[in-house]
Amino acid sequence: MAHMIWKGAISFGLVHVPVQLYPATQSEKVGFNLLDKRTIDPIGYKQINKRTGKEVTRENIVRGFEYEKDKYVVLSDDEIRAANPESTQTVDILAFVDAPDISFLYLDTPYFLTPERKGEKVYALLREAMKASGKIGVASVVLHNKQHLAALIPVGPVLALNTLRWADEVRDFDEFKLPADGVKAAGVTARELDMAKKLINDMSDKWDPSQYHDTFRDDIMALVNRKIRAGKTEEITEAEAPRESRRSADILDLSDLLKRSLGRGKGKPAAGTRKHAGDDDEEAGDAEAAAPARKKPRSASTSRGGGRSGGASAKAAPAARKRRAAA
Repeated sequence: MAHMIWKGAISFGLVHVPVQLYPATQSEKVGFNLLDKRTIDPIGYKQINKRTGKEVTRENIVRGFEYEKDKYVVLSDDEIRAANPESTQTVDILAFVDAPDISFLYLDTPYFLTPERKGEKVYALLREAMKASGKIGVASVVLHNKQHLAALIPVGPVLALNTLRWADEVRDFDEFKLPADGVKAAGVTARELDMAKKLINDMSDKWDPSQYHDTFRDDIMALVNRKIRAGKTEEITEAEAPRESRRSADILDLSDLLKRSLGRGKGKPAAGTRKHAGDDDEEAGDAEAAAPARKKPRSASTSRGGGRSGGASAKAAPAARKRRAAA
């Protein structure tokens, strides 16, 4: 169950909607602890003076703002708290805008707002009115003693609050070297554009986030489960050699790439695509247990022919030439 972060109200005009704030996402990232490989003891965290290399105790650590290179203004915790915006318990809607007007580049962290008791009707009223108008609210809110710009968005039965980045937090396009905007200016032909549009149409589908998986996490968890079943819960072992990565594609003619992409058809996986390791973890573990022990690597002198198949081919070649000569 999600833990409530904040309790307050949405304020637009004279209307107040009592709400509770919950995180809308949960982390599924793979996390690792640093351990001493000799004892498997956790490794702690130390505050180190970067110049002297000596440890600094907590009471000697202060906060500083670097206003020039290696020059700081030191601020106390009380000074920082006094400079923070006043904590309020309202999501103040500043304006309503068309949903497509806010670029995804500005979206930061999503939250869910749920109605407080006796606030269900006005909550539903605001949600349905926003859906009908196709608008989302631009709001100001203070969370964790920090002021945020936010977007209030109706998503199905819930009102979501997505904090936004400020304008100066999004880099300007002019910082980057980009192809000229426009088809002709970028040197794209009409034929190439038509094929690219057809490819987009062929690959178009309805958005279903459940179709996509964090394959790295799946692989790590499958490896962890295999080691647990094998009783290898405290051993430090060398990691298996990584799978051979796909070679970078040669630079080909754009039209040729588009033709080949179109030929694959909708939903056809690219070469080298494999199923997720986490989808069949038990099967992977059983296969590993049943597999015969690997043979020792052959010496360089016996493997120069490209392994067994390469050596056999090399030996068969003279015999084949003799048969052709006799014929």
